This record gives sequence, structure tokens and C-alpha cells, in this order.
Amino acid sequence: MEKFTIAGLEINKASFKDMFLNKIMLLSYVLIAFAIYGIYEIYELRYFTKVASTHSMSLDPFNPELKEALKSAIFGNVGEVSREVPWTLFISNYMYMIYTGSGIIFLVALAELLNFKIVEKLAASFMVAGLAMVFAGLFTIATDLNMLNMKWMFLDPNTNAGMWLMLPLYFTYIPFVLFEIYLILTNKRELARKLAFPILVLSIGVDLVEYYIQAKLFSMNTARHFWTEFPGLMWYFIISAFVSSLGVMGILSYLVHKNKKGYKELISLIRKSMLFFLYLLAIYEVVGYLVIDKDWAFIILFGEFRVLFFGGYVLFALVLPFLLLVKPDRSYIIPASISVIIGGYIGRYLFVYGGNANPLTNRFGVGYEKYDFYSLTTNFNYVSPHLGEIFIVVGSVGVAIFIFKLVDTLFSITKQRDVH
Repeated sequence: MEKFTIAGLEINKASFKDMFLNKIMLLSYVLIAFAIYGIYEIYELRYFTKVASTHSMSLDPFNPELKEALKSAIFGNVGEVSREVPWTLFISNYMYMIYTGSGIIFLVALAELLNFKIVEKLAASFMVAGLAMVFAGLFTIATDLNMLNMKWMFLDPNTNAGMWLMLPLYFTYIPFVLFEIYLILTNKRELARKLAFPILVLSIGVDLVEYYIQAKLFSMNTARHFWTEFPGLMWYFIISAFVSSLGVMGILSYLVHKNKKGYKELISLIRKSMLFFLYLLAIYEVVGYLVIDKDWAFIILFGEFRVLFFGGYVLFALVLPFLLLVKPDRSYIIPASISVIIGGYIGRYLFVYGGNANPLTNRFGVGYEKYDFYSLTTNFNYVSPHLGEIFIVVGSVGVAIFIFKLVDTLFSITKQRDVH
């Protein structure tokens, strides 16, 4: 393919059809179309509820249905960050995409430091996949924050707000990763290896700061023992993200690298790494549920979430992949990778929704709990995701696919590169 060079970076001269009308791009458009419809659904429900209009308020201001509509418009019940249901599917997907994507970048940076040649040869594709997932997570959270109002984060910055902290965080982290990808594509390997350490540190920082931001956004966390009491929560996020990240790397390796030299070595490395982190994750889960508040532990293990926990998370994230990987047969790595991707997502879902299961206990006898501000809530507070939210989550996968395929078309990131 004909190329041209800018700042040492070779760019493919691809036609509009090759760039935007190939089969992979068409698939991403279908998924993104779901997101567009989901955004329409959410915005229509949040901001254009027909019953809660000025006309209806003037006709019958004391109508009970109108009061409910106003309550819905103010506090939200379809994914809005509200007092009653503060964390929803948007947050689950955001956490999954961000943590898994940054986990891939972390692992590739670690491989650079440890001088794993086969990973270095394929580092560009893995890093772009990780960054594409980060952008998919940001797409999800931008939808939840109301993209029409995000401009005020720039026009009227509140540096004490947890959400504002995302700006310096990602404005620092993303350019570092982009520069690392640039060094890989231009074969500046030694400099790339030196840059791997700060990227490694920033990857850890993303996980740490993300949890800090979430805690700062929802100051009621002290009433949610499932989140605050889980031991070493930052490390739990990182290790569980590594399992999902290795699953994504396994699938990506099979789809784009299976016919390339070193594939067997790469898959073997992914298998060993996945087994190691599966052991750590299993230990964390056992210790975690022995430590946290018994109300949360019983809801997850023996209550309303028990089927999803054992039949979904434990089965797909731990048991099934372990049984598939315990024997050194490479043919089982792909189903194991699919399993940990599914199980990892269920794990994020359980963590977010499980934290809301028993949301407002009077743990300290102070704050809103003391004054019964949440008297309308029950001990088990669960709201199923709205269809619009589900469509937006599906569309976020399309965003990741779109970014990865576009970059691959322009820069051939799936090409195996020589290590100097």
C-alpha cells in the first residue's frame, strides 16, 4: 500500500471506502446506531417527559402522577445519578472499559520493561486496543454526565469536585499513551522502553484516582460498606482488570495474530499470566466476603444476587477459565478468554449494583441516615437497567471497534514489528 511520512510516522494512503466502508467499520456503525437510539431514549425520558410540563402543572398541580413525573425528572430513574439510585449500568460499563483498557496498557508497558520480545513486536495493536476501550468508557460516562452541560467543566471549573479531576487525569494519561504508540510505530524502541515506566506508574494512578473520584462524587459511600470495606480496593480493581485485560488480549491475538510468527509463545504467555491473576482474584474474593459487612455479604452470597454471583461471576470469571487453562492446551485459551471477559463484566455489575443493594444503613448515626432523609428507600434497593442504557453500553463496544479499525487502516498496527 502506498504511504506518506509525517514526523517519521508512516501513514497508509487509504481510500474513503477502505477507511470507512469495510466490514468491521459497518459492524461498528450498527453498534453505534444502538448507542444513538439509547441516547435519544435516555434524554427523552430525562428531560422531555410530556406529563411534567408547564401546561399540565397549571391544569392540575396536585395530581399524584404529576408529582411522580416531577420526582423522576429531578432525581431520575433511568440511569441518572440520583440520591436513590446513584450508580447504574453506565458506571458499571465505564469502570469495566476504563479499567480493562488501562490494564492492557499496563501489561504491555510491563512487558516492555521486562523485555518480552513477542509482546514488543505486537505492542502497537495491544496498546491501541487498550486506548480504544478507555475512549469507549469515556463515551459512556460522557453520556451519563449529559454532554450538553460538560462545557461548564471548562468554563466554570470546580477543582474541588471529583468529576473535574477526570480532566487533568486523562489529559495527562492519554497523551503519554499516544506518545508511546508513536514511538513503537516509528521503531524508537529504546525510548519506548524508557517511557514504559512512567506509563506503568500512570496506569496504576488511573485505577487509584478513578476510585478516589468515584468516592468523592458520591460522599454517601460511608453508608455502603460493600465498597468501603473491601480490602485493598485499588488492588482488587487492578487484579480483576488484569484478568479481563488478558481475556481481551487473548481474543485480539487470535483474531489478528494467529498466523504470525511467535503466536504460540504469545498465547502461552497470556495463559500463564491469566492463571496467575485468576489465583489472586479468587483469594481476594474469599477474603473480601469474609471482611465486609455481613448485610452486603449475605445479599450477594445468599440473597437477591446469589444466582448472578455464583452462576455468572464465579462460574465465568473463575471456575470455567481455570478448568480451561489448567492444562497447557492452547485450544482452550480462546474460550477461557471469552469466559473471563463475560465474567469480568458481571463482576463490575455486581460491584456497582451490589453496593446499592443495602444503601443507606445508619452506620455512624450521622448525616442523612440519622434524619431518615431516605425513608422511601428499602433495605434492598435495585433498579433494572433501562433499555436505553443497555443500548448505549452496546454502542460503546462499537466506539472501541471503530477507533481500533480506523487506526489500523491508517498505521497498520496489527503488523508484526521488528524489535531493535
